[in-house]
Amino acid sequence: MRLHAALKSHHLPNCQTIARELEVSPKTIQRDIDFMRDRLGLPIDYDAKRFGFYYTEAVTGFPSIEVSEGEITALFVAQKALAQYKGTPFERPLRSAFRKITDGLKDRVSFSWTDLEDVISFRSAGVSPADLELFELVSKAVLRSVEIEFEYRKLKSNVYEARRVRPYHLGCLENQWYLFAEDLDRRQVRTFALPRMRKGSLTTRGFRRPADFSISKILRGSFGVFSSGKTHRIRLQFDSYAARLVAERTWHESQRIRSLPDGSIILQLELGGLEEIERWILSWGSHVHVIEPAALRAVIRDAAASILKLYQ
Repeated sequence: MRLHAALKSHHLPNCQTIARELEVSPKTIQRDIDFMRDRLGLPIDYDAKRFGFYYTEAVTGFPSIEVSEGEITALFVAQKALAQYKGTPFERPLRSAFRKITDGLKDRVSFSWTDLEDVISFRSAGVSPADLELFELVSKAVLRSVEIEFEYRKLKSNVYEARRVRPYHLGCLENQWYLFAEDLDRRQVRTFALPRMRKGSLTTRGFRRPADFSISKILRGSFGVFSSGKTHRIRLQFDSYAARLVAERTWHESQRIRSLPDGSIILQLELGGLEEIERWILSWGSHVHVIEPAALRAVIRDAAASILKLYQ
């Protein structure tokens, strides 16, 4: 970019002068010029009389990124997927980032953005409405590594409890935002759903996030968000109707699928909790049978009996 600015200003930079200015070797500058001319297609020439490089024609923008039509489409898909952040503090920086990226694209592909709008879309069910003020507070606390205080209501409780935490990670899972933080009173990393938080406030107490903290490790044993720490081997048999639908997706990194002669499949998972897989199993109705563990079989049987009572 410094070379580009110098070339546009007609200062006739050469490898020696620019190398001294940027504190690199002249060979590095020569490689950069070759890249700009040969790979980016910029109209660069050398004036042997005045010992400097120059643009042979006007250059309005710097083509910092070369992409194919497929890559542009992938970028568009990503932009559509990020639409769920509309109205959050991330919306403005994301818009700015996409604008900068697209402004730097080299114009070497031709297709209609309107066509992509017509053929690619995303739709999420059960999106949780976010409190934007609370979301901004929590995101600031995570980014700045500052302790926060708030009131929290557990899923099975009717009262709010005061919490003081060190926020480590903010994640969106299954269309809902969760805060992963160390609860200072309980001395454990806990998971908090943002819709169940209220009256949040930043403190002046900073902290250093542990070097061994890893959100991937925390979520490794969960089917969604929560994990009890104890590993359960889950084996489920799906009938031929559901087998193809289940096999088409990756539900968990531990999953193994075995096909049976009658068209059904056995899905095996290693999970750290049963609560979330219970809800997922019930969503398949009579198309799934729990083989193990026995505790999960009992939970599904009791839930099915309770559902049956509602319709008798």
